[in-house]
Amino acid sequence: MNNTNTSPTAARGPADHEVRDQIVVAATEHFSRYGYEKTTVSDLAKAIGFSKAYIYKFFESKQAIGEMICANCLREIENDVRAAIEAAERPPEQLRRMFKTIVEASLRLFFQERKLYEIAASAAGERWQATLAYEQRIQGLLQDIVQQGRLSGDFERKTPLDETTRAIYLVMRPYLHPLLLQYNFENTEQAPAQLASLVLRSLSP
Repeated sequence: MNNTNTSPTAARGPADHEVRDQIVVAATEHFSRYGYEKTTVSDLAKAIGFSKAYIYKFFESKQAIGEMICANCLREIENDVRAAIEAAERPPEQLRRMFKTIVEASLRLFFQERKLYEIAASAAGERWQATLAYEQRIQGLLQDIVQQGRLSGDFERKTPLDETTRAIYLVMRPYLHPLLLQYNFENTEQAPAQLASLVLRSLSP
């Protein structure tokens, strides 16, 4: 997993400080082994070999560290989605690939990085800034696809753009929201294609 710092607003100290990145890398490893909820800043300090006070020079709380890690995880999912969209030529196929990829990437995080997924679940439940920003970026990608589809003649133009974007996002949300995804496992194999087809039919001009 890429642990590069992607959310500097959550941290203290210089933006390029190597120690902060070192803390994030060590914390990611520790959380992935022992879980986020059961780990304290004191536990992290002991595992990393820093004092708790030293860690607090760079992060104001455990949540601030979790926010950084969560932002990294969500950025990986987003990068996969962007790559899938860019690989498709027309908006309908972009939308299909977006549905498929966002489910696959989210499931990969759940099964392969189960303890890190706990951070994403906490972030979603408590509405951390990292998850809010992620949701906004996903909606932005959706809006771009819809807008391009209208320009190309693939999608209808009567419904307000923001209303259309929001509706599609709500259809996708059970498969990209960590707390909701765990209740939809039995549908993840077929749902992306079926939901994408339903949405595309509703977008037909």
